[in-house]
Amino acid sequence: MQQTKRMLTPREALDIILGQVQRLPTERVGLLDAAGRVLAEPIVAPEDHPPFPAATMDGFAVIHDDTSPWREIIGEQFAGHVVDVTVTPGTAVRITTGAPLPPGADAVVPVEDVEVVDDHVVVRREEVRPGENVRPVGIDIRRGELVIPAGTVLGPAEIGLLASLGISSVAVSRRPRVSVLSTGDELVEPDAPLGPGQIRDSNRFMLVAAARQAGAEVVWSGRGPDDVEQLTALLRERIAESDVVVSSGGVSVGERDLISAALRTLGTVHIERLFMKPGKPFHFVTAGSTLVFGLPGNPVSALVGFEIFVATALRAMTGQQPVEPELVTVVLEHDIEPGDRIEYQRAVVRCDADGVLRARNTGPQASARLLSAVGANAYVIVPPRAEPYRAGERLVAILRGPVRGMAERA
Repeated sequence: MQQTKRMLTPREALDIILGQVQRLPTERVGLLDAAGRVLAEPIVAPEDHPPFPAATMDGFAVIHDDTSPWREIIGEQFAGHVVDVTVTPGTAVRITTGAPLPPGADAVVPVEDVEVVDDHVVVRREEVRPGENVRPVGIDIRRGELVIPAGTVLGPAEIGLLASLGISSVAVSRRPRVSVLSTGDELVEPDAPLGPGQIRDSNRFMLVAAARQAGAEVVWSGRGPDDVEQLTALLRERIAESDVVVSSGGVSVGERDLISAALRTLGTVHIERLFMKPGKPFHFVTAGSTLVFGLPGNPVSALVGFEIFVATALRAMTGQQPVEPELVTVVLEHDIEPGDRIEYQRAVVRCDADGVLRARNTGPQASARLLSAVGANAYVIVPPRAEPYRAGERLVAILRGPVRGMAERA
């Protein structure tokens, strides 16, 4: 079986992983079940929107250049109802927001600009412009226009737009089926009392949450024993039922790092070590069409490995665009001491008053300190070099959340 012994850069590893990804089949779902799904085909508007000229304010539908001092109110036009009247000089129709403009009218005068006396209305404006307070046919969307490209994650706005266009179901990519496995006899459930040498299993819960956040269906999660035969049997079972298997722990070179030994018997090993920190021990294996990721046991290492590699693979499997996370250039707010590998420092990136993105890390960056990832909206990529990076220098960062100040500027 193929094995890659050399430490690979994150970019090299990502290219290998994406080269093994196979697109998942599509399925059709109703709009109420489409939230968070990835659109598998482009949506082209089947009709103009709005399909009729509509009032944008409550008021009176009139002819803009009608000079009649008094205009007879010949009907009332409400949204969802159409009256059989035609506006002519000397007449007007009472109209509500969203209602179709009656034939003959070409403008709407708002209620605050008129005076109603019995069954007549007086326009208190010297000038009414043609098309005033009217949404023309197709002003929002033209028939045949591309409105949502394939690869879009469907959110509330997209689903509302689909409904407005008369589309009740859409083709989406099937959710990736993911199994999550923690290893180590020292692990116990979060609510269990700790015995000597035991720790709580945080990785499994963290990785299940990360997989669901990435749009996957978690079909199984559990712990694996420190027994290579039992572990191999468990992995073989999960591989058979999953598109992706994610394990944490057991991928280093210790005597009890059993995931490495098990995976070598189950598929083709493409990656075993990475030139990155945290997360140097990292396994990527293909077993048939199933992708298997062996992440390190340290919580931060596991989380970084998942977000950089596993989440990217999940996006590629569903055709989500963009596939890779967003990269931005940031200005350091403090000095950073580089290491001997490419380091992904957890950081908070903010947008200052001049539109410059500035980054400050979250304190100690030990791979066991999960607190460093809490509240972090970015990974600042710190390449190795002999001297420190100084405050004011620029580095590249991967955004993993919204940036404070960017929305206000937009």
